[in-house]
Amino acid sequence: MEKILRSRYGHEKAADGSMLRELAQPLAEKYGVSVVKAPAKTLAMIKLREPVKNSLFYLGEALVCDTVVELGGTKGTAVVLGDDFDKVSSMAVIDAAFNRQVSELDELKTVLQRLSMRQQREQELENGLYAKTMIFRLWIRSKDNAESL
Repeated sequence: MEKILRSRYGHEKAADGSMLRELAQPLAEKYGVSVVKAPAKTLAMIKLREPVKNSLFYLGEALVCDTVVELGGTKGTAVVLGDDFDKVSSMAVIDAAFNRQVSELDELKTVLQRLSMRQQREQELENGLYAKTMIFRLWIRSKDNAESL
């Protein structure tokens, strides 16, 4: 069975497991959760598009964890890289809450959007650190190339 890596906004994948648990626990208590497929480790093939010929090829396999739950009769699924069973379970509950259109959905979206903005700022800061070193390396390379001419 092919595993599909997906997420509502994309930031749940990078979120801390305890933060997701805090979001999922009240939903689970209010609506009741039943496990359809227990969290399990599996391997997923990673596809990559080769830019020259624009063709797909399999880069290799990655360890993932997946699960399926029901929240008040509505299914939710999640797949994450690695083997964090708590995180994947919380993500599946959040997915089921979105699928069920629970009354707490607006609050949940707000929290997830704040999380997304925070992670975007952190990513931009990290990218800025790398960009400085890349410019320095390019400058050294161009200086070395000019001297060899």
